[in-house]
Amino acid sequence: MTRAPVSPRAAQISPLASGPSPKPDREQVLAHLRAEEFARLDEQGQIYLDYTGGGLYAASQVRRHAEFLLSGVYGNPHSENPTSSISTELTERVRRRVLDYFSASPEEYAAIFTANASHALKLVGEAYPFESGDRFLLTSDNHNSVNGIREFDRARGAETTYLPLDSEMRVGEDILDSYLKRVGPGQHNLFAFPAQSNFSGVQHPLEWIERAHENGWDVLLDAAAFVPTNRLDLSRWKPDFVVLSFYKMFGYPTGIGALLGRREALRKLRRPWFAGGTITAASVQADRHILAQGEAAFEDGTPNYTAIPAIEYGFELLEAVGIDQIHAHVDRLTGWLIDRLVELRHENGQPVVHLYGPRTTERRGGTLALNFFDSRGRLIDHERIEAMARQRRMSIRTGCFCNPGAGESAFGLSKRKIEECLSGSGDSVAHDQFRRCVASKEGSGAVRVSMGLPTNLADVATFVDLARELLEV
Repeated sequence: MTRAPVSPRAAQISPLASGPSPKPDREQVLAHLRAEEFARLDEQGQIYLDYTGGGLYAASQVRRHAEFLLSGVYGNPHSENPTSSISTELTERVRRRVLDYFSASPEEYAAIFTANASHALKLVGEAYPFESGDRFLLTSDNHNSVNGIREFDRARGAETTYLPLDSEMRVGEDILDSYLKRVGPGQHNLFAFPAQSNFSGVQHPLEWIERAHENGWDVLLDAAAFVPTNRLDLSRWKPDFVVLSFYKMFGYPTGIGALLGRREALRKLRRPWFAGGTITAASVQADRHILAQGEAAFEDGTPNYTAIPAIEYGFELLEAVGIDQIHAHVDRLTGWLIDRLVELRHENGQPVVHLYGPRTTERRGGTLALNFFDSRGRLIDHERIEAMARQRRMSIRTGCFCNPGAGESAFGLSKRKIEECLSGSGDSVAHDQFRRCVASKEGSGAVRVSMGLPTNLADVATFVDLARELLEV
C-alpha cells in the first residue's frame, strides 16, 4: 500500500507534550528537552559552547525529516508534474512559515531561500544600485560577509565608511547620527549592522533602523547571531534586508539561509546576471531575458526542495519552548558565566580574564569573547586554551571569528600596524605570519564561548573550571 507523505506539521516535539499540573518551570522543561532531544551530548561527554558557530539539532528533527523523505516522492519544483507540484506546495508553505515566525507581512516582505546568510548578503551586495557619490556605511563590528559588500560599491565608485567602536565594543550614538546625516538627495545609501555581534555578543539597537530610514538610508540587518535566542518582530522593526541561516537557529538543515527583503527595496536591486529559475523568458538569438518577479528573481537554480520542508521542524522546536523562554535561559547562563569569569584573580590580584564588551547582560547576547592572562599580566595564547578545551571534549572557538573590525578594536591594533604587516605581501601573506606580526599585548585572537537552547549550567561550569586551572600560571 502506498503511504502518504508525512507532513512537516504531522507531529509535535515529543518531550514538550503537555504534562500534569502544575506546569513545569522553564529550567525543568529545558532539562527534559536536553535529556530527550540532545542526549548525545552527555552520552558522548561533549561540552558544546559554539552555538554562534552553529546550532545543534534536536533528535526529533532528524527523525521526522527522515520519515518525511522515506514516505514521499518529491521532484524539482520548476515544473507542473505531480511530484514537482508537491515540492512547490511544501516550499511555499515553508516560505509562509518563515514570514509568519518573524511577524512579517507577505505583502510587505519576501522570503528568499539562499545557501546561507553569506549568500544572502552577496545577493544584496551585487545587486544594490551603487553609483558614484553613493555611500555604504557599516559598523566596524561586522562579519566578513558584510565587509565584502565594499568590493561591489567601490567597483562602482561609491564610498565605504566604517563606524568606530568604543571600549565596550559599541558605537556611540552621536557618532552614528553624524554619519547618518551625511547624505545627499537622490543618492543610494546602504547602512549595514549586526543585530548581535558574532564577536562580542553586543546587541546593537534595532532603533537604528528607523533612524537610518529618516535620514534616507536603506538598512541591511545581519540577524544570523541574533535570531537563535532573540525575537525579531518585523511588524515593529522594518529593515529593508535581513539575512540569516537556519542552522544557526536550530541546527538542521544546514545549507539553507534566507534573505527577507522588503518588496519595495527588492525592486531597487539590479541583478547582474540571470540563472535557471530566475527568469520568465530568455532568448539566445534575441539576446534578451525577462527577470521573474519577487522571490523567484533571486533564487538561482534549483532550490534545496528536499531539505526546505525540514525548516518547519526547527520552527516547531523553537515555538514549543518559546523564544522568550530561550532568551531568558541563555541570558541567565550568560550572566552567571560573566560573574564567575571576571571575579577570577591570581593570588597577587591580577585578573585571569579580560572580557571584550560589556560585563553585564544588558544589550548583549550569549556570546563571550575573552582572553586569559597569567599572574604577571602576560597573555596566554588562545591556541593553548583551545588545546586545553579539546582535552575536555569541549567545543569552543578561537581567532577573530571572521570579524576583523571587532578584533582590531578589541586588541588595540592600529591601521598603521596592520598596513605594515600587509605591506609587500601581495595576496600571499600566510595566516600565521600575519598573526605573529600584528600580535599586541592583547594578542591577535580571542577565545569565544557561546550558548544556546541545549546549554545547561554544567556546561558553563566546566568552562569556569578550565579557567580556574590557569590561576597562577
